[in-house]
Amino acid sequence: MSEMRKHMEQRHELVSTLLAIYRNEHARPKKEDARRIADFMESAIATDTSLTYDEFGLNRTILALKAIRLAVDEIGIRGHALTAYLLRAVVCNPEQCELVERYFGKDVAHTLRGFLRVEALEVKTEAMRTDNFRNLLVSQAGDMRVVLMLIADCVNLMRHIKDTENVAAQRKVSTEAAYLYAPLAHKLGLYKLKSELEDLSLKYLEHDAYYMIKENLNATKRSRDAYIERFIAPIRQMLDAEGLRYHMKGRTKSIHSIWQKMKKQQCGFHGVYDLFAIRIILDSPLEKEKEQCWKVFSLITNKYESNLKRLRDWLTVPKSNGYESLHITVKGPEDKWVEVQIRTERMDEIAEHGLAAHWRYKGVKSSGGGVDSWLADIRSALETGNEGLLTQSLSSDMKEQEVYVFSPKGDLYRLPPHSTVLDFAYTIHTGVGNRCVGGRIDGKNYSIRQPLESGQTVEILTSSTQKPKAEWINIAQSNHARSKIRSAVRELTAGDIALGKEMLERKMKNRKIDWDEAIINQLIKKMGYKESFDFFKDLGDEKLDVNRVLDTYVDLGRREQGLAERAAIRSAEEFNMNSEVMQKAKGDQDELVIGRDLKGLDFQLARCCNPVYGDEIFGFVTVSGGIKIHRTTCPNAPALRDRFGYRIVKARWAGKGHGSYPITLHVVGQDDLGIVNNITSIISKEEHIMLRSINIDSNDGLFSGILTILVDDTQRLTALIKKLRTVKGVKAVSRA
Repeated sequence: MSEMRKHMEQRHELVSTLLAIYRNEHARPKKEDARRIADFMESAIATDTSLTYDEFGLNRTILALKAIRLAVDEIGIRGHALTAYLLRAVVCNPEQCELVERYFGKDVAHTLRGFLRVEALEVKTEAMRTDNFRNLLVSQAGDMRVVLMLIADCVNLMRHIKDTENVAAQRKVSTEAAYLYAPLAHKLGLYKLKSELEDLSLKYLEHDAYYMIKENLNATKRSRDAYIERFIAPIRQMLDAEGLRYHMKGRTKSIHSIWQKMKKQQCGFHGVYDLFAIRIILDSPLEKEKEQCWKVFSLITNKYESNLKRLRDWLTVPKSNGYESLHITVKGPEDKWVEVQIRTERMDEIAEHGLAAHWRYKGVKSSGGGVDSWLADIRSALETGNEGLLTQSLSSDMKEQEVYVFSPKGDLYRLPPHSTVLDFAYTIHTGVGNRCVGGRIDGKNYSIRQPLESGQTVEILTSSTQKPKAEWINIAQSNHARSKIRSAVRELTAGDIALGKEMLERKMKNRKIDWDEAIINQLIKKMGYKESFDFFKDLGDEKLDVNRVLDTYVDLGRREQGLAERAAIRSAEEFNMNSEVMQKAKGDQDELVIGRDLKGLDFQLARCCNPVYGDEIFGFVTVSGGIKIHRTTCPNAPALRDRFGYRIVKARWAGKGHGSYPITLHVVGQDDLGIVNNITSIISKEEHIMLRSINIDSNDGLFSGILTILVDDTQRLTALIKKLRTVKGVKAVSRA
């Protein structure tokens, strides 16, 4: 009898869920497609009866249909992603995807493979808590609809495992909900689902804490409701007097939020004072949204004392995920602090339903942008029904993103794009990288050159006889690995370097030539080498003619000596600016020393190139007798040399820079919310660098900024440019 009742209940669930789905025109399949899906699933279950129920004893098909209903209603998913998810209930083997492709097409099979790839991921809880693992999950999905459906799947499953006897499986699912799917839901703006996942996971993982908070909330509900009514009564009168259309509601903090606050403040339930917030939701036309929100803000702060430190203005500058609202904390009756949230109907819908709300309000964007580019792609695909757009945008993004691989112990590592086995070896440890002879990827042996893919488990194979080789630099993709390889090769070639150095010293001794380190450094650069060890190694390997090297060294030494004897380098105090300047300018051996506190010298920094202390420079004698200092890379330099070569004076800097050189930087990047703040924040934190002006222009999703800064020298300028290039969204930084 019980089996009969169970069968009838399941039949009722199935029918009611199907009817709910069919009422939605976006979720309703064609009659022939529905028949084909039913036949396929019935055949699969008949072949393997274990597909009927999951580990919790729940009917897999009914559970999948309920998740689809949730995804359609709360997120707005439609199309073949729903079909793929439903088939997932009876397809557990990737090989079966070929059969699915024959029945339902490539798109359904592709999305189904994404579900199966994610399901195949198994990792320790520690790794699951990291952004790396969440990024891995998204990359393995290959289709953002897979991620959205998995969030719906997790919420639906958590709703149905309250009374399960499989406690271990319940805790596993709850852990995934808390550390994996809740953060993903938050990032996607699915706040309602995120909050539900957090509360349910707490219910199963921290049973006593959950019910303690729940019971206390229930016990204080009457007094809380009474206080809310006393608080909002005068506000309601003021809003009515202004003729505003609105409704208000009190929102109690989620149980998970209260628990987190209790842990953070190390207090009991009654030590948490801000248990609830008042939400004022305006029925406002789009063009008057901000005006009316600030009007309400003014009325409330005139009535109640406010804490401006707790003001959160996401109205002027929305959150990156599209959230818009105005939050203020005020002191209500009995001197209790109350949070008030002010927003419009549109903003509230977005706050509650995230992505789904964005496409419901098609064409409405937050003023000032602020939606992550990838999130905007998702919204656009949902708006237009262009499923291919969603797949393409994600796939193209992921191809160039980091690679996430596991060690045999289950630790997750993030590597640069196109990383190889060798890169992973050096990521683990330099010693492992130096002895690497290959790797075992998912149980199969590969060479050190083998590119890695996200989700793979990689074991590094080593040999005590292996040594790093110079050609490894071309195999490695990461800067870290290349640096370690260079260092290791340098150590190994130390003997060759010593031989080359000893050979040069011996020849110099035979020719009675003194060793001068400064001239040696000039020689190395003159011979076309960036690093000394390469130079000396080639000498030791007899790739360079030591006699020719010595001749070059002697020439450099004579030039230095001649310059010293003629005292061509003279300070600005000794420099005569009249006829002497013109006379010396004609010779190519004279050098002008430029400093900040020099006297007796009429010079100016050219505005066409804005030289900074540390730049390679030259002087140009003007008609008036003064000198303008130009960078050697100045765009006007070639013309000046060709036409007025006789007026060119060699120059160099003296002393130190003193932070007053104006520099113009050109910055180009994505027109994302907060990017300008990030840029200016970096500049403001730099010592001896001051932002004088900034001019921003945006067009077609890109911004172009002209920044004028004051800087000490080129060293600080170079460091600043490097930091600015690391800002997310910045495409290029160049000196004007």
